[in-house]
Amino acid sequence: MTVNLGMPTPPAPTLGQRKPTRLLHVGKVPVGGGSPVSVQSMTVTKTTDINGTLQQIAELTASGCDIVRVAVPSQDDADALPIIAMKSQIPVIADIHFNPKYVFAAIDAGCAAVRVNPGNIKQFDDKVAEIAKAATASGVPLRIGVNAGSLDKRVMGKHGSATPEALVESAMNEAQLFEDVGFYDFAISVKHHDPVVMVEAYRLLSERCDYPLHLGVTEAGPAFQGTIKSATAFGILLAEGIGDTIRVSLSAPPVEEVKVGIKILESLNLRPRKLEIVSCPSCGRAQVDVYKLADDVTSGLEGMTVPLRVAVMGCVVNGPGEAREADLGVASGNGKGQIFVKGEVIKTVPESEIVATLIEEANRIAAEMEQTGDSPEVVVG
Repeated sequence: MTVNLGMPTPPAPTLGQRKPTRLLHVGKVPVGGGSPVSVQSMTVTKTTDINGTLQQIAELTASGCDIVRVAVPSQDDADALPIIAMKSQIPVIADIHFNPKYVFAAIDAGCAAVRVNPGNIKQFDDKVAEIAKAATASGVPLRIGVNAGSLDKRVMGKHGSATPEALVESAMNEAQLFEDVGFYDFAISVKHHDPVVMVEAYRLLSERCDYPLHLGVTEAGPAFQGTIKSATAFGILLAEGIGDTIRVSLSAPPVEEVKVGIKILESLNLRPRKLEIVSCPSCGRAQVDVYKLADDVTSGLEGMTVPLRVAVMGCVVNGPGEAREADLGVASGNGKGQIFVKGEVIKTVPESEIVATLIEEANRIAAEMEQTGDSPEVVVG
């Protein structure tokens, strides 16, 4: 028997209204102006290694990265930008410190945007008019990237440390320099390693301007710590409608940054959810190895891109309810598992066959969803 359970899906609820900001375009990616929150990362290769950098950009692109940043600390790096910018499948931002001449080189190279660090670039203020003129002529936006670790010495001397007020003052000082020459096509970031300081800085900045804001907890740390810091800070700000583009800064491969960033946005319903595994933490009631079941199912479905929620549950208390709520689920116990599709039990299988059955059904549902664009049909056997 076939039962069609397809129904219109209501818009996913969000925690708060997005704060209105100016719209700018980083290559093909709109930033601000109500556009979807984009995910960024940064290559860790030497930019002079053109093939290695392009390979890493390809990996980031495949993982869902929207915008990539590359470091430009030397003339040799600047010389590599034209090929990288031309061959990258996603917009490339040049990250400039210490020397303003590389800003002009990046614009000439065809980069989609340029990040400048006012705290590090010597004589930055004297070059604002020239930079604005070059950026305007090429249609290249900028990011004023203020960082707690390299705060403008003039501001640091006034405040004594990288307080939220100091970060915002530095950013607004530089923004004013561009505004004075009629240039407004830029985003701003005020990054700090402490999520509490970072959150307060972005709140203050959001009150002071309507420029798109790039969120980041700088030097967030190793993967676990950095994920917690970033998820906490981003969750607070995005729930308040603050933030237009994000980077999760981890001491981990860049692809991991993108995965975390995407999951943060999916969790807040700011990006359509793809595969989601719902699994219980296990307890004394569990009659199966939930940890292994969840890990095996996750591994078996790696790379799936359709919006599929799979529940892997280990007991009869919450298991049936969670499994019914998911697109696909299992409620396990007594050496067997009941397999649910869209709330209907389609079969009962031995524990040894749970993983294979879930993977088989998930692939069947995914193929059907990709073919029809609708919710799957339930085939009761």
